Amino acid sequence: MALYAIGDLHLSLGGEKPMDVFGGAWKGYMEKLARGMAVIGPQDTTVLLGDLSWAMSLAEAKADFAWIARIPGRKIILKGNHDYWWTTAAKFYRFCQENGFENMYVLNNNSYTYNQYALCGTRGWFFDEDRSGQHDEKVFRRELMRLETSLQAAGDRQKLCFLHYPPRYRGYTCPEILSLLRQYGVRTCYYGHLHGDSHKLAQEGLWDGVNYRLVAADYVDFQPVQIISEEFQENSGQSATDLLE
Repeated sequence: MALYAIGDLHLSLGGEKPMDVFGGAWKGYMEKLARGMAVIGPQDTTVLLGDLSWAMSLAEAKADFAWIARIPGRKIILKGNHDYWWTTAAKFYRFCQENGFENMYVLNNNSYTYNQYALCGTRGWFFDEDRSGQHDEKVFRRELMRLETSLQAAGDRQKLCFLHYPPRYRGYTCPEILSLLRQYGVRTCYYGHLHGDSHKLAQEGLWDGVNYRLVAADYVDFQPVQIISEEFQENSGQSATDLLE
C-alpha cells in the first residue's frame, strides 16, 4: 500500500486542447502518463493536485475522468486554476455515480486519512495570478479558510499538505499560507502549477520547518511521486495499455 502524488495532468480526451501542441516534455504526454501511472496498485492512494482536465463542464470532462477512474486505488483530487469543470462535491459525486467512476474523492474543506497521516489541502492562491494587479481578496480569503478547515479536520494526525499553487517560489512567498502550515505543524507540502521555464522558480527542500516538493507532471517526468510505501509490491497488476484504452 503506497501513497502517490502528481499534479497537472491537463487531460483533453473529450476536447481539442492536448498539451502535445506545446512540444518539449509534453509531446506524447498521454503515453508517458499511462506508463507512469502503471506503478499504482489497487491498494494505493493517489493525490491529484489540480489542473486535471481542460473541460469546461463535467459533461465535457467525462472522457478525462474515465481515464482517471482506470487508475487503480483511491484517487483524491483538488482544484487547479484551469479546472473550469469544478462544481460542488455533491454534483461531482453524482456525476461519478452516474458514470460508474469509483474511488474518486474531493479534497475541499476536509481531510482524508492514510494510516497515521492526514491528507490536507486546497487550491491555494497567489497575488501574481492577477495580471491586472488587483488581487481578488475574497477568493484569497476563501482559500485560506478552506486550507485551515482542512488542517483542523486532520486533528492530531501528522499532516501532509497538498496545494495546486506553490506557496513559495523564487521571488515570491504567500505569508498567510506559510503561517498556517507552521501553525498546524505541517512537515511536508506538495504543489504543482509550475511548468516549463517556471520550473527554475521552484524552491524545494526544507524551509522554516516544512519540506516543499514540486510534483507537476512535466517536472516529475509524468511519473507519480511515491510519498510513502508500506510494503513492496512485486506487481501492481496495472499495465500502461489499460490506461491507453
